[in-house]
Amino acid sequence: MTAAAATPYRRAPLAPFAAAVTGVGLVTSAGTGVEAAWHGVTEGLAPSAAPRPELDGLPCDFFYSVTDCDPAAVLGVATQRLMDRFAQFAVIAAREAVADAGLDPAVWDSGRVGVVIGSAHGGLPFYDEQAAALAARGPRRVSPKLAPLSVVNGAASSVSLDLGVHGPSQAVSTACSSGTVAIGTAHQMLRSGACDIVITGGAESTCARLLIASACSLKAVSTRREDPAAACRPFDTHRDGFVVGEGAGLLVLEHPDHARARGATVRARVNGYGASSDAHSAVAPDPDGLGIERALRTALADADLSPADVGHVNAHGTSTLSNDLIEATMLRRVLGESPLVTSTKAMTGHTLGAAGGIEAALTVLALQHQLVPPTVNLDAPDPQIPLDVVAKEARAAAFDCAVKTSLGFGGHNAALVLTRP
Repeated sequence: MTAAAATPYRRAPLAPFAAAVTGVGLVTSAGTGVEAAWHGVTEGLAPSAAPRPELDGLPCDFFYSVTDCDPAAVLGVATQRLMDRFAQFAVIAAREAVADAGLDPAVWDSGRVGVVIGSAHGGLPFYDEQAAALAARGPRRVSPKLAPLSVVNGAASSVSLDLGVHGPSQAVSTACSSGTVAIGTAHQMLRSGACDIVITGGAESTCARLLIASACSLKAVSTRREDPAAACRPFDTHRDGFVVGEGAGLLVLEHPDHARARGATVRARVNGYGASSDAHSAVAPDPDGLGIERALRTALADADLSPADVGHVNAHGTSTLSNDLIEATMLRRVLGESPLVTSTKAMTGHTLGAAGGIEAALTVLALQHQLVPPTVNLDAPDPQIPLDVVAKEARAAAFDCAVKTSLGFGGHNAALVLTRP
């Protein structure tokens, strides 16, 4: 092979493309529904963090639960029984997002509507339950609903069924970056012309003993049992791990021409997307943050924007010792000291595959309201973290561009660039 033939091929960059965010739907431990969730996050309301019986005896026996949403009441008992809890949340959030967008599934061109929803674990609690039934009572006691309820595509499938979507329906599973990658995939689908509308984001509900026990062994979760509501404390000197949460965050993304033609109200725009792989470790990020840096720089280039344009970052900010320091150092290196940074996981918990969807939705709302939510449990800022982290109280600010970053086990990194319409 000649030297010329060995040179990597680099295609010309695509023209900038800004997908319109016309609808938002949220189910979180900070509140269900956009209004309640935004109020809970910006006011720094403590999540429900009571010990859970299925976690009894574990070093971390608490979980940030959704307490103000009864899926059976919203969906009906018969429909609810056909879905795992994470899929129920996805359908509830999707209905809100579609209504918020002013769309009517009865009249839209369903073949031009897509669904892309991320989840890291799917219906893991139900899988746990059925494994216990098999061990205790034999194969005849295993539910025939195990496969459809436990698979990762359950949220995407359920939303497609509920709304009568006939366009492409996909599930994304890239660990804790799943929701962000799903939104980036939706952005690409709209840019390609495959769809006019995509319902996208993430959904998760994993209060599963096996998963939490593993996270305890990995020392990834907080063991602050004396004060579980304050246990998740991103960027704090005394952080000791995250708290697992549940919920869903979905956006309606539209091709700008489609949104304009129907006179839709645009909340924000998704201008750029970048993804990368660390190729470093199954559980730890690249120690220099090179993978997430590559994703962030790619997203900025995709949006044709510079680091100086970024006024706010909703960080991955998991409240683990290494992740927060690595991410913060990278953000300072790429963006400088001016962006206002927050991690909303202090109120929502780490919702794993749903995190990117929930946090992208909160970033849309931050742009719309010109208000950066607080990192509520930040009592003693880590002096090694060189960022302007919004602590304790929400901060009003004028900014036109925001970034959402996500990192996932296995080195899956993703970043979104969002702007005001």
